[in-house]
Amino acid sequence: MAITRDDLMEKVTALCKRRGFIFQSSEIYGGLSGFYDYGPYGVALKRNIRELWWRHLVELRDDVVGLESTLIMHPEVWKASGHVDNFVDPLVQCLGDCKRRWRGDQVQGGRCPNCGGALSEPRLFNLMFATHVGPVADSASEVHLRPETAQGMFVDFKNVLNSTRVRIPFGIAQQGRAFRNEITPGNFVFRLREFELMEMEYFVKPDEDDRWFEYWRAERMRWYQEVLGVRPDRLRFFDHPKESLSHYSKQTTDIEYDFPFGWGELEGVADRTDFDLRTHQERSGEDLSYLDPETNERYLPWVIEPAVGADRIAIMLLLDAYDEDEVKGETRVVLRFHRNVAPVQVAVMPLSKKEELIGPAREIVTALRPHFRVEYDQTGGNIGRRYRRQDEVGTPYCVTVDFDSLQDRAVTIRERDSMEQVRVPIAELVDELTQRF
Repeated sequence: MAITRDDLMEKVTALCKRRGFIFQSSEIYGGLSGFYDYGPYGVALKRNIRELWWRHLVELRDDVVGLESTLIMHPEVWKASGHVDNFVDPLVQCLGDCKRRWRGDQVQGGRCPNCGGALSEPRLFNLMFATHVGPVADSASEVHLRPETAQGMFVDFKNVLNSTRVRIPFGIAQQGRAFRNEITPGNFVFRLREFELMEMEYFVKPDEDDRWFEYWRAERMRWYQEVLGVRPDRLRFFDHPKESLSHYSKQTTDIEYDFPFGWGELEGVADRTDFDLRTHQERSGEDLSYLDPETNERYLPWVIEPAVGADRIAIMLLLDAYDEDEVKGETRVVLRFHRNVAPVQVAVMPLSKKEELIGPAREIVTALRPHFRVEYDQTGGNIGRRYRRQDEVGTPYCVTVDFDSLQDRAVTIRERDSMEQVRVPIAELVDELTQRF
């Protein structure tokens, strides 16, 4: 069924709450703008995203290692990185009735988008959340929650280099929470104030940055299409013009997705030059240069950075997978997740709650769990309703144990997208599902 762009976000948002993917944070108190909680299926989806990213950027490579740095770092880190001076957005406030605040670069026509009132002159607003370390809240104890994970990898560059056998070119990868006090969060979990970043800093020789920049652009696009199963026609590259580059960037490409609200950044791949290592070296007084063991040459490496938010991938996958079709005169809602990211890969269902079916169904769950993400469903309702519930959370296969199973020792596999059903001996079930996956 054709779904309009205007309806798609509303339908996905409603599904997320109905099926336990994403909830508004503190909802019983009216919620908090820019903050969301992940429910049972949302947690599973997000874990799959994180694990696939880590698997392909770290575990399947011999040139990338991992790191986990703190959420709060020394205040000098953010001065050296440029965040104190440059991590700002233009803020305007409505002078009319509503008094709402907006990002100045996102308001057209100089009038308040909410009430039409006049807007104030823009002023720069730093997006970092401030807090205090220690018992006294004064300027000497002020620190910031990190707005990115990247700086932890730069300030620990020397420690990683000295404690491992890595050699240029190599990468340091990190996943973790970040915080940005966005003026206008929105589009569900696309733009948040608390979110999860997945970033990798890939250190290269200064004269080899162009080659590695092109490599990581292509590699990251391939990951979305082949590993996550995102439709290629909804992805594109956007190369930033020189005048819009960040203060640290020589060149930046965004991988964009065609969201219901238009093309939006999914992941950024940036050539950060040697900006970060150089500024931290200058401000800290520590030598952060690299001594090439083959040429005996000493230099500050340049850095290629692929960076993406797990929350942004999650909403992209939900939108990309959402579909509706007609089954026997009724609308069927289905999430056509790629098998790699589906929160549940196989659902096992006894046809009824009778004990003679529950026992064999539980045995099948035990046999499948070492191989797949499995959910057991013996809740009330007919089998068709339970199939629809699994369709809505994106489960690729359902396995049904019926009364015939007691005689022929076989079960029915039902496939999500085609809804085709085949009878398979229980003894061959693991092999059959493995072949299908």
